[in-house]
Amino acid sequence: MSQSRKASVSRKTKETDITIEINLDGSGKSAIDTGIGFFDHMLDAFARHSGYDLDVSAVGDLHVDGHHLVEDTGIVLGQAMAEALGDKRGIARFGEARIPMDEALAEVAVDISGRSFLVMNADFFSPVVGTYSTQMTKHFFESFASAAGINMNMKVEGDNDHHKTEALFKAFAYAMKRATVIEGQEIKSTKGVL
Repeated sequence: MSQSRKASVSRKTKETDITIEINLDGSGKSAIDTGIGFFDHMLDAFARHSGYDLDVSAVGDLHVDGHHLVEDTGIVLGQAMAEALGDKRGIARFGEARIPMDEALAEVAVDISGRSFLVMNADFFSPVVGTYSTQMTKHFFESFASAAGINMNMKVEGDNDHHKTEALFKAFAYAMKRATVIEGQEIKSTKGVL
């Protein structure tokens, strides 16, 4: 593999200040600090199960709520993913995973196509898990997919919102891990670009 698949991206607005470093060829190490405990847990699970090294430092207007911080973290993570992938030469491009967590079952399929789209079927019963808004799960993945140029199809079933959210993040991790593995030197597209 000739190129380094690493990126460091920062974004500062009046609402948030976020820096993310990612290494797609890491070992799943992470240092996550967003100020939202459950969100930290989800990003740590994403790093661990994808095998990506991930550092996230995020400060935001949590006195308002977590919306801006979670959304902007999705944007910056997507930008870092796109930068780390470069021209996407040699990647598998497609990845999928089915991950259970107790009664919950999540399914995620991704296409690193350069075209963003999210379909997500998930119903949550509680407004929050800890201080994390369950509404933000879809919004995080929308923000990531848009910034990264990735088509994502996600669904989860179950009774416990903690289990459902965690299963989604883990399935997302495994699907991305499989889609970003290097399989050769070609760009997997009839267009010649992704």
